[in-house]
Amino acid sequence: MKNQKATDTAEKAPQTKRLSKIRIFFGLLLLILSVLMAGSFISYLMNWQADQSQAGMMLDRTIKSSNIFGKLGDWLGKIFIFDSIGVAAFLVAFLLFVIGLLIMKKRYFKPWKTIGHSLFFICWLPIFFGAITQGDGTLSGVYGSQIVDFLQNIIGKVGLWVIIISSLALYFILEFNLRPSAIRQRWQQIQSKISSAIPTAKHKDQASAQEDEETEFSTSEFETFPAPDPFSRTAATPAEPEVAAQHPTVPHTPVQPNVPVTPLADFPPVEIKKELDPVQTPNHTGFSEFTQPEPVAPTVSLSVDDVIAAPPSPTEAPEVAFNYEVAENPQENFPPTSDETLAEKLVSEYGLYDHRLELPKYQFPTLSLLRDYGSEEISINKEELEENKNKIVGLLKNFNVGIAEIKATIGPTVTLYEIIPEAGIRVSSIKKLQDDIALNLSALGIRIIAPMPGKGTIGIEVPRKNPTMVSMRSVLASQKFQHTDMDLPVVFGKTISNEVYMADLSKMPHLLMSGATGQGKSVGINAILTSLLYKKHPSELKFVMVDPKKVELSLYSKIERHYLAKLPDAEDAIITDTSKVVATLNSLCVEMDQRYDLMRIAMCRTIKEYNKKFSERKLNPENGHRYFPYIVLVVDEFADLIMTAGKEIELPIARLAQLARAVGIHLIVATQRPSVNVITGMIKANFPARVAFRVMSSVDSRTILDAPGADQLIGKGDMLIFNGSEILRLQCAFVDTPEVEQIVDFIGAQKGYSSAFLLPEYTSEDGSSGAGAFDPNEKDALFDEAARIVVSTQQGSTSMLQRQLKLGYNRAGRIMDQLEGAGIVGGFNGAKAREVLIGDLNQLEQLLQTMK
Repeated sequence: MKNQKATDTAEKAPQTKRLSKIRIFFGLLLLILSVLMAGSFISYLMNWQADQSQAGMMLDRTIKSSNIFGKLGDWLGKIFIFDSIGVAAFLVAFLLFVIGLLIMKKRYFKPWKTIGHSLFFICWLPIFFGAITQGDGTLSGVYGSQIVDFLQNIIGKVGLWVIIISSLALYFILEFNLRPSAIRQRWQQIQSKISSAIPTAKHKDQASAQEDEETEFSTSEFETFPAPDPFSRTAATPAEPEVAAQHPTVPHTPVQPNVPVTPLADFPPVEIKKELDPVQTPNHTGFSEFTQPEPVAPTVSLSVDDVIAAPPSPTEAPEVAFNYEVAENPQENFPPTSDETLAEKLVSEYGLYDHRLELPKYQFPTLSLLRDYGSEEISINKEELEENKNKIVGLLKNFNVGIAEIKATIGPTVTLYEIIPEAGIRVSSIKKLQDDIALNLSALGIRIIAPMPGKGTIGIEVPRKNPTMVSMRSVLASQKFQHTDMDLPVVFGKTISNEVYMADLSKMPHLLMSGATGQGKSVGINAILTSLLYKKHPSELKFVMVDPKKVELSLYSKIERHYLAKLPDAEDAIITDTSKVVATLNSLCVEMDQRYDLMRIAMCRTIKEYNKKFSERKLNPENGHRYFPYIVLVVDEFADLIMTAGKEIELPIARLAQLARAVGIHLIVATQRPSVNVITGMIKANFPARVAFRVMSSVDSRTILDAPGADQLIGKGDMLIFNGSEILRLQCAFVDTPEVEQIVDFIGAQKGYSSAFLLPEYTSEDGSSGAGAFDPNEKDALFDEAARIVVSTQQGSTSMLQRQLKLGYNRAGRIMDQLEGAGIVGGFNGAKAREVLIGDLNQLEQLLQTMK
């Protein structure tokens, strides 16, 4: 294979040289032609009146031309200047010069930008000169004079000049980005530079003033003063140098001779006004908290006798002027780097990078695609409330549990009764009565919250006889969702108090879902995906969907070119084959590592900081930087993956859950069986946010939520969500399969990307990226013998190769992967042995001969 590559390279070398020579020939030809045209045009303008009549008589030898290029120059000048576009013909020569350089791959200009500017002025200059000269002379050419005559007849001279000036103004606005926002930003930059220069001058003035004062204090007149009384309050005493050294910013006033000194006892109290900083003050609960004082500064009266206790002096001290100055914290102004200067220039010229420009006409789904179930107002059945209240109070009274107060909160599915027990009642005595209350109320499931977090009450959740529908349309139409600023907003449904419950998936940062079959888990996944589709642009969000059931997430295949991500060699974006899940998860780990490397270079900690820098054009795409969309991994049945792949699935899932939050990769993992061998401690530790629909036992509830209660739910979307601090009961919003189909049809009918978002290719430790990456030249020395053993026994087992060939597990596993790549055994099949694809040894020998 290496010899074949070398042969191909040797064959392509002469062809490349030949193309290079042709390119240089045509490039030089265009350069010479441009110089010829420019010289002809200059000479023609100098003598055009004398040579105009003989421009068409090229073959008449009796006529001589004064053009430096002869009659050919006269002919070119007449065609391009007089009969066409006037002096704008020089731009045609310039365009030929630029195209010649472009063909020769000499880019001294930005080619496409230069061509665009030249074409604009080729059209604009003849009209401009035609309006000035009114068709007299060669500046405008025939084209310019005719266009000017036509426009003057229609809109007059004033309208003609309006068009000329407005077109030029529009050109400069588009070229130099003279938008109001850009001008305002530039003005703010100038103001900031001016304001930063003013404090510097102010500090210089203060420094010079301080030098003058120091000079005044060092005079000989000050040194000849008599020594004052050490107990008198003068401006400078022998005992004060230490104080002066501690406060160098306080100026000293020299004591004048023969000035009476006032005793300390006669000093009035000194009022010191000081604006207090935030301090710790005790609140009414006895705990200290930070409080901000009122804007009015308090007045503190201090008596001088409290400060200095000394006998009065017979000499009087003059009034001392006390001035103080608060030192400012110097701010170092670091000069901007070259990259920052280039970024500011690019932003001012082109504006911020807009990641939505690849799909500028994309339209978000409308609420009309979702079904309207009519009014969803909660109906209050006073008889039911009164009956349940009397039963609860009567039952608790029978067990000697007194109630001081009871209150009911009616939700869509459940009514919450909050009770305040009398003093001396144990909380545990009420929690033990859960089954008795359920029996007395004849309810499907009773959940007791004792105590309720932050309320000091005990809650009893009782299902309603006639629950209210919570539709997806109603929660998406809420003001809370429409005006949210969350990065990945997810609407789950409504709480017991009938409020829309919404969370940010980027803050969770991963979600673990569980619930028995038919309790609303798949509807919950559809609600999460629908929320994200209604808020995020395809350039901002990508989904990696794993669906072992093959039917739950297949609806979303229609939005593959908009929102889905897949491996480069994958046929379908929605992964249904368990053997491909491991490669996909490891590919996500590679994507995570690549993002971390780029963020390290960009010195960013989160995906928001990185994307902000990229939008501000501070990161160069030529260095590998790119805009990071959020990636959400959705796994519909995690237990099936654990059963078939085990640690190969758990380890990349745990690694993504531990590290991927900062780079914008988030996980939604759902399972029907929340047992400890499926949801292990490593998985639970990295999934702080958990959702539980109805499960079959209290053990399953404790596995998913670390608390009981999920076994007491009533199903049909009734759910508990644990957000890391408390457990809330919600009614999940209902979105039906036809509604999801309409949404994905609406998105799929729009223009999308050329393909799905491609994840990086994953290469395993043994150098193979999959079954198709087998190289016969790199096969193991025991490959042939292992193949014969597998075909003869018809058992594709790694442990059998270990026993038969006396190998370690790693080498036996690599040989088994090579057998899979050669097509001798099938793919990984969990705990079962691999399928042997070769029927007999004769067929195997023929295959081995082809590999030599």
